[in-house]
Amino acid sequence: MSETVLPSPSKPASSSANRLALIALLIGGAAIGGSPIFVRLSEVGPMATAFWRVALALLPLVIWSKTAGHTVTDQRPAGFTDYGLLVLPGIFLAVDLAAWHLALHMTSVANATLLANLAPIFVTLGSWLLFRARVSGVFIAGLATALAGVVILKGGPMALGDGQLAGDATAALAAVFYAGYILSIGRLRSRFSTNRIMIWSTASAALCMLPIAFFFEASFMPTSLFGWAILFGLAFISHAGGQGLIIYALAFLPPAFSSLTLLLQPVVAAILAWLLLSEPVGLMQAIGGAIVLAGILIARRG
Repeated sequence: MSETVLPSPSKPASSSANRLALIALLIGGAAIGGSPIFVRLSEVGPMATAFWRVALALLPLVIWSKTAGHTVTDQRPAGFTDYGLLVLPGIFLAVDLAAWHLALHMTSVANATLLANLAPIFVTLGSWLLFRARVSGVFIAGLATALAGVVILKGGPMALGDGQLAGDATAALAAVFYAGYILSIGRLRSRFSTNRIMIWSTASAALCMLPIAFFFEASFMPTSLFGWAILFGLAFISHAGGQGLIIYALAFLPPAFSSLTLLLQPVVAAILAWLLLSEPVGLMQAIGGAIVLAGILIARRG
């Protein structure tokens, strides 16, 4: 994938910075991969869980902004256009989370996971259509390999037969809006710091989710310490940690490649479900996970 997706920095990034960004990207993808476990263990409904995920994540982000110094890549918003651009990723994220959580209740888990993982395709198409980014054949081969690995991981094509059309469409909608989230952040990352983007996008996502969660969920707040611990884990680890690392990496890596971390999530989720929920991991899942990782390595060479 060409680096022309993002404006070129004043100084070319060093190979060590790119390696550090790649490590951050992989760790961020793994952190987000744990979110289905938190969502599954949550005591509140899917919309309320999505709201608390972003609302509670503001706590470490605000603390970080108070302790971290000014960075070279950070600028102050210059006007309403900049503020609108900073809010836009949060709107995309709110729709993505709402659609994803709804899809899990409207169709099979296999269908919802596979269709939500189409986001890298939409990011690649968006980069090409909107920003005229060059897409190499090697990158396409890696993307196809990783997607094939996800299909195998989730049980192969035969696992797609037990879903509902409306739920499938909702999961695909989540993929489109996650792609919009990645692309919009990719454009912002050349001007604003990770923390500034995270605070604005997280706060705007929380504001979008609040009325939906409050008026349409039977249970808005957990009733036990365990329930709050699950929400704090989802907010701190999966959102503040995972999304923060991915946004950091977007200063050095193209959005299309960065979106491939979404394909790590079903691999991490399968491993965590095996460790924490005693869900078995079969041979097909192990092979699918290995193919996903191989596909990401191939795409990286492109």
